[in-house]
Amino acid sequence: MNNPLGSFFIVLGLILNFFGCIGLIRFPDVYTRLQSSAKCVMLGTCAILLGLFMFKGFTAAGIKALLCIVFIALTTPVSVHALAKGAFRSGVKPWDGSVADEYVKDIIKKR
Repeated sequence: MNNPLGSFFIVLGLILNFFGCIGLIRFPDVYTRLQSSAKCVMLGTCAILLGLFMFKGFTAAGIKALLCIVFIALTTPVSVHALAKGAFRSGVKPWDGSVADEYVKDIIKKR
C-alpha cells in the first residue's frame, strides 16, 4: 500500500517542481517568479519528502524527511517575503502589467 502512494507523491512533487521551474523562466519579474518558486517548489519538495517518508516509514531517513518538511514549510514563506521586500527596497520595479502595488500605498500612508 505504501509503495504506490509513495510513488504518487514523488511523481506529484516532480510535476510541481517542474511547473515551478517553468514559472521561473516564463514569469516577467522578480515578484511573480518568487511567487512561483515559493508555491510550486515548496509544495513539490514537500510532496517528494512525503513520498520518501512513505517508502521508508518511521526509520531515521523517514523521520528526517518529516523534519525537513516542517523546516521547509516554516522557512519558505519567511525567506520569500524577505527577498521580495529586499528587492522592492533596492528599487526593483514590478512588471508594467501588474494590477496592484499595495506596498507602495503603505509607504505613502506612513509619510
